[in-house]
Amino acid sequence: MEDVGDKQKLTNWLETGSVNIFGRPFSGKDTQARALSQLFNAPIIGGGDIIRNSGHKNMNDHINTGKLTPQKEYLDLVLPFLSKSDYRNLPLILSSLGRWHGEEESIMQATQASGHTIKAVIYLDIDEDTVIKRWEVAKKLGDRGSRNDDNADSIKIRLNEFRNKTLPVLEFYKQRGLLININGNLPRDQVSRAVSNALLQKAS
Repeated sequence: MEDVGDKQKLTNWLETGSVNIFGRPFSGKDTQARALSQLFNAPIIGGGDIIRNSGHKNMNDHINTGKLTPQKEYLDLVLPFLSKSDYRNLPLILSSLGRWHGEEESIMQATQASGHTIKAVIYLDIDEDTVIKRWEVAKKLGDRGSRNDDNADSIKIRLNEFRNKTLPVLEFYKQRGLLININGNLPRDQVSRAVSNALLQKAS
């Protein structure tokens, strides 16, 4: 974002709050999370990253197959990160924090209690056919590293998990006036601009 006034407006609006980003696999969540992190000078908290770095075998076994981890184990591991002293007085970018319907209330309560109230929820919307096409391109390019959940079987499971468990999460946030739908099929820079413009509308 080049307009200094718009950037300041967004910074004033978010304060120490948070923005949560959702989308199907290969929708660009990581890319847009990094863009918002840079815009707001905000740390990124991603449940998947926390689990992968935890050494928790049971939870890692779940995500390596494309499944979401059991809710209690997930919340017990992830929620304390929101209250870390390193994040005090900073805004946060949440990368799909609370992807299973039933976790939303705990996520919202924890963000509010830690001073990082969720101000907006971004949904990068791409269809399942686009997911498969992007996965095939990424597989040929080899630009995703060695993620165990980036294979044909786990992609199908991840899409099913999103359909059954995460779409209701988005409806939860929609009912609370927090959800922002973004066309994730657009080129990366256009998606970033669409996200920034939508947040500016929230800030107005």
